[in-house]
Amino acid sequence: MRSNETLIRDIKRCTVCIDSLPFGANPTIQMSETSRILIAGQAPGKRVHESGIPFDDPSGDRLREWLGVSKEIFYDPDCFAIVPMGFCYPGTGKTGDLPPKPACAATWRESVLASLSNVELTLVIGQYAMAYHLPQPRKNLTEVVSQWEDYWPEVLPLPHPSPRNNRWLKRNPWFQETVIPRLRQRVTDVLAHN
Repeated sequence: MRSNETLIRDIKRCTVCIDSLPFGANPTIQMSETSRILIAGQAPGKRVHESGIPFDDPSGDRLREWLGVSKEIFYDPDCFAIVPMGFCYPGTGKTGDLPPKPACAATWRESVLASLSNVELTLVIGQYAMAYHLPQPRKNLTEVVSQWEDYWPEVLPLPHPSPRNNRWLKRNPWFQETVIPRLRQRVTDVLAHN
């Protein structure tokens, strides 16, 4: 198995999908051998592609609010591994960003997950990460998130924190009222071991 540093370096140099990426390759990942919480997301957006910093956008602001952590803690790889299903911005389609490129997960995901042996909590964000990380049968996002206790306390499925999901959050107030306080407490408990 490659060392964590070697794996990150190899991912940052990856060009597997470059021919299908509208703005070229700029793999975005954060992790350490001692990461305690894994954020399994979808793919970086255009703003993150430009900055090279995961969740450097309004989605990240909301996610940090949900977690109850500062930017300093969030961007500490000993605390958080941020590993999207696709490491590069896939471009935009008719209804938003395109799905992550499947070759990315096929090429890297198994090695990345094997290198994260200290993870105590995995946050699975969005349908593409759910399809990979959660057991069958597949359900719609609301059903999966509403059954969060089936995966708890090691895994928590979450809707994407994008402002595009404001309507979903308004239609599902139980998420903010019930899930978020439990998530914050779990994050606090896991990071206390760091």
